[in-house]
Amino acid sequence: MALLTHELKASYAFMERNFFLSRRYWGWEVAFLVYSAAGALSISFIGAQAGDPRLLLTLMVGAIFWNYLSVVFSWIAETIAVERWEGTLEYTMMAPVRRSTHLLGSVAYAMLYGLVHTAAILVAMVLFFPNLAVTAANPVTVVAFMLLGSFSFVGIAMIAAILPLLYVERGAQMTFVLQSVLLLVSGVYYPVTILPGWMQAISKVSPATYAIDGVRKGLIEGAPLTAVVDDIWPLIVMGIVFIPVGLWAFGRAERYAKRTGKLKRVG
Repeated sequence: MALLTHELKASYAFMERNFFLSRRYWGWEVAFLVYSAAGALSISFIGAQAGDPRLLLTLMVGAIFWNYLSVVFSWIAETIAVERWEGTLEYTMMAPVRRSTHLLGSVAYAMLYGLVHTAAILVAMVLFFPNLAVTAANPVTVVAFMLLGSFSFVGIAMIAAILPLLYVERGAQMTFVLQSVLLLVSGVYYPVTILPGWMQAISKVSPATYAIDGVRKGLIEGAPLTAVVDDIWPLIVMGIVFIPVGLWAFGRAERYAKRTGKLKRVG
């Protein structure tokens, strides 16, 4: 019990540190929030122009919940890049703290930050589209898919976090490329059925494909969880598989980085 309490306190310390980082660079946080809100509204206005409430809701759901998933992904995937930028990477990696504890703190903060960020964008959507009704929404389904989507996205983000660790100069750009590919193949703004066959095959291993589809069905159609089992079980399987694989792969990458001197800020 004492060991568990110690590890939880250490995870909270990483959450607190990330909060202080956000507060220090609050100007960038505001700029990113404005950019994200503007992007979501721009996409939604396409549905408004078409005069189709269902299309508008489809685009809004895609914009809002992709923003949440992408924020969670970015915070975790860029953990190493932020440490290197701050000049604390060597200290963090050499500290007597379990790497799972470190990543747990980063994951928890990423989810909380993503919820706050997404809530702000949701408020902007309501202000611009006050007459849009979602009376058929099933909140249980929506919340369940937000949690499952986060759970399954964490493993991929952990694997992506390896890139800045191994590739000092290009790793952060590579994580952005991976995030862009997930956006393209996951049916965020359109059904995956319109994609070429080879892209549809890739979409089947993207958690966002199932998470956003489940949120749409719960919000627009009011579907209960029993009606979206085909979206639930892939997310559970991906979370169970990707998180241990991500932790294992990160541990291997960390040992390699220490052995080859890649923990330095440059070089």
